[in-house]
Amino acid sequence: MDTIGIRAFFDGLNRDYLAVHRRKEELFWATYMATSDEYALFAEAEKAYKAFVSDPDRLAAVRGRMEALELGGAEGPSPGGPEEAERIELLKGLGGWRALFEANVVEGAEGQAAMDALIALEAELFAKRQGLKLRQLGESGAEEEATLGSLLTNESANPSEDARRSSLLALRGLEAWVLENGFIGIVKARNAFARAQGYRDYFDYKVRKSESMSPEALFGILDDFERRTAAANSRSLASLERAFGPSALEPWNIRFRMSGDVVRECDPYFPFEQALSRWVESFRRLGIGYRGAVMRLDLLERKGKYQNGFCHGPVPAFFDRGTWVPAHVNFTSEGRPRQVGAGLRALETLFHEGGHAAHFANVAQNSPCFSQEFPPTSMAYAETQSMLCDSLLGDADWLIRYAKRSDGTPMPASLIMRKIERSQPFRAYNDRTLLVVPYFERALYAMGDAELRGEAILSLARETERRILGAESPRPLLAIPHMLNQESAASYHGYLIAEMAVYQTRAWLLDKLGFVADNPAVGPLLAEKYWAPGNSMTHDQTIRALTGEGFSARYLADACNASVEEAQSAAEEAIEASLERSYPTAYPMSLDADIAIVHGSETIADNSTSEAKMCADFAAWVRAKYPKAEA
Repeated sequence: MDTIGIRAFFDGLNRDYLAVHRRKEELFWATYMATSDEYALFAEAEKAYKAFVSDPDRLAAVRGRMEALELGGAEGPSPGGPEEAERIELLKGLGGWRALFEANVVEGAEGQAAMDALIALEAELFAKRQGLKLRQLGESGAEEEATLGSLLTNESANPSEDARRSSLLALRGLEAWVLENGFIGIVKARNAFARAQGYRDYFDYKVRKSESMSPEALFGILDDFERRTAAANSRSLASLERAFGPSALEPWNIRFRMSGDVVRECDPYFPFEQALSRWVESFRRLGIGYRGAVMRLDLLERKGKYQNGFCHGPVPAFFDRGTWVPAHVNFTSEGRPRQVGAGLRALETLFHEGGHAAHFANVAQNSPCFSQEFPPTSMAYAETQSMLCDSLLGDADWLIRYAKRSDGTPMPASLIMRKIERSQPFRAYNDRTLLVVPYFERALYAMGDAELRGEAILSLARETERRILGAESPRPLLAIPHMLNQESAASYHGYLIAEMAVYQTRAWLLDKLGFVADNPAVGPLLAEKYWAPGNSMTHDQTIRALTGEGFSARYLADACNASVEEAQSAAEEAIEASLERSYPTAYPMSLDADIAIVHGSETIADNSTSEAKMCADFAAWVRAKYPKAEA
């Protein structure tokens, strides 16, 4: 057994992957942040990355060396010795590479050519999309340019029905634009690629590759959740109609009627400029650290910038022959500081994308293949980490400690109760907005090429929205950016599977620890059980490692079906306990990361002096650049 040669091969895989992955991710960031228009270079880098991870020759080479190591174990060194430890470590690392290549390998020259063509089509659509301007009626009633985030916020919080309708029309216009500018060709190309690889269609391909399950197994879970929450969803819509009339169910009204007045009442307790400091403090008090990661955060809207939050890591964290290689992580949002609801949206992004970053910065394996967001990493597993973190923002004990006006006045408990009164009846609806996407995408990719016409696709979208949500969606399906990129297309079900895992995890943490917000035991538990293994374990295995039971949808369904009175009673108990509790003071004094807050090419603030100064500099920059509320 040539252990030295196998070690050199393994180290070379790690090194070569880091190079191709980093180049692709840095160009991804630059083009998506609109600091570069090198679309061709990005497409080339994406092509090179895909060629690397889908190379059947590399897969064969990994398998051959694993066979040699396994044979050497049967014949070779005694258990417990350094040679045996080296063999076991190499087997584990190569096993990670085998899983990565098996999840991504493209069979045959024809398949590789189809993938290259698909990448080119998506790059062309992305370049066109950056030049598209969407418009709405804003807070003042005047027409303004809008991002996806501001359109959705305007629908939820603007008291003018005309303004809300303008946002919905802009989103519907985006749907039409997507269909006219290449999306139909991309769907056909995705299906052709998947069928050439031996799958029924692209949805079948993605579910099997990303989640290691069949579409039938996936929809066994989704159908069960749909049945469990259908009655609660119907009741909530009926209550809206009784209270506000049939127009309440129009797609531009439904979000506002669910929560618009409460969003405005809560807004002063979430000042945009304080979002960064509240994220830093809350994560530190949870015991969450980033193990020396280098992080860039781009948090404000900008022309040409990608209009959806995301987190990507140019450098995956891993141990390189025992030496720690910290992650490089970027995440973004599209904040509009003086829009109603923008402060809470900023917090949601920081907690969600910051949760992703904490996960990938804490994967502690011996190869970068274990710490990246692409297959074989399950999307549901990855989203569990981010959604678990952002779930805190709805907790009464977190709100009573962190939701404060700029002068420090805390959100009153009575407002928290009103917030629950308005939101709890629509819990089922909110989670079914995650459910509607996979039902649509499964049907979309099942359509034959001759059926794939704009009118038929829009008809399918509206029919699916009405069937699952009970009304047409305020976020039209084809305006969801995940569908435009092959990494996230046909993967949205991961959010709902993750939400189920979040509530299962929360139930265990509350049972074992008593409370979650500001509990410094939480971060180390997540780091050990959920984050450190990376994709060396399945989603279900990580849940079992922490909770001791297999995956269950019951906890989320129970939360969706709880009455307002039950939810308020639980919140009252949490607030009372929070006010009486002596919170732990032994928590990390920093996030253990090199953080820069950027706005395109400009650095707004960083923590080179301290995290406190970074947060103060960010708040001062926001106040200077956005001195007044939008007129």
